[in-house]
Amino acid sequence: MTLETRVFTVTRADLVRYAAASGDHNPIHQDEDVARSVGLPGVIAHGMYTMALAARAVGEWFPGAEVVSLGCKFTNPVVVPAEGGVDVEVAGEAKEPVDGLTTVALTVTCGGQKVLGMPKAVIRAT
Repeated sequence: MTLETRVFTVTRADLVRYAAASGDHNPIHQDEDVARSVGLPGVIAHGMYTMALAARAVGEWFPGAEVVSLGCKFTNPVVVPAEGGVDVEVAGEAKEPVDGLTTVALTVTCGGQKVLGMPKAVIRAT
């Protein structure tokens, strides 16, 4: 079953709030000069924040379901401009449930480029 794509706009203010909540204050997530000095194209979103957006989409698709597992590889950065924001798109394909568990294959992109490798969630509907 194909799930409706979710789009989340990420701003620099989101990165500041995520850093405060997570304790990850690495300056590549807030300081343009530092990010560029280490070879990045600009300030990037936290990988775990990007993964959390994928989890948020799963929660919207399956309200009240238990997330049994969620995993991915971080393959490309989400570059966040100083002004405005950037859209992260989360698409999903739910497999038929097996023993009460549903596997959801995810595709997470930004600007048409995959930013998470092999993302998938396994849920148990309640």
